[in-house]
Amino acid sequence: MHDQPQVAQELEAELERQGFAFVQGGRMHEWLAAGGLDDWDAFVQSWNRLQLDQYMADGGRYRRRRYAVFSSDRSGPFTLRPDQPHWQSRDYNHLNGGIARWFEPIEADIVHGPSLTTVLRWFRRLCSDLAPDAAGWHVEVHQFRIEAGPGLAGQPTPEGMHRDGVDFVLVLMIGRDNIREGTTAIHALDGTHLGSFTLAQPFDAAIVEDVRVFHGVTAVEPIDPTRPAARDVLVATFRREPSLWDQAPVPAEQAGAQHGTE
Repeated sequence: MHDQPQVAQELEAELERQGFAFVQGGRMHEWLAAGGLDDWDAFVQSWNRLQLDQYMADGGRYRRRRYAVFSSDRSGPFTLRPDQPHWQSRDYNHLNGGIARWFEPIEADIVHGPSLTTVLRWFRRLCSDLAPDAAGWHVEVHQFRIEAGPGLAGQPTPEGMHRDGVDFVLVLMIGRDNIREGTTAIHALDGTHLGSFTLAQPFDAAIVEDVRVFHGVTAVEPIDPTRPAARDVLVATFRREPSLWDQAPVPAEQAGAQHGTE
């Protein structure tokens, strides 16, 4: 992690010890700024242009998102993959899993911009240190906005405590506006509660070793119900190659049918 090897070693040791870590925004900003965040203001503003998630099986209309997929080796460039659906089995997402979900892609200037590239490079370094056997990575990136209103809570993880079916997950706080709650909880595989924290400030981050722990986030509510309320995060997941798509591709007829709902 750039020029702070001792701090990086401490973070890696924390993840190896317990399978998750909370990183305060000041420390994360220092790490990321060393890699370049020249378009950060535009990066943040792009959350205002996310599209409504049409696939919520609970009928909710509180989530907006964009999505991109990359491939990468351990140190080279990130290769943006052609637009493709997001797919999870119902083993990992009992609410929205089992179908190919097509989301609007992350905007071109954002997906190729320095801020996202810096975040992905930083997280790849961490993941590769923790998984020295990984030759490459299948990377999925999600921009999420969770909205809340009068009498209507927003659900960051409507599926509840869950795993994502990947190796590592990064949740980076982009911003909160007129929001309360949204506490992240971490549970062991046997259900034991391991820890809780709230991503409250920009650059606060949660890092999860997905194979070892469950994670979930409580509902968010507006502080002032007369004003818009939103919780914006970037989520990046890293999975060892070969990817889920190589192992279990979505049938073309199913993918086409789902794409037709966009």
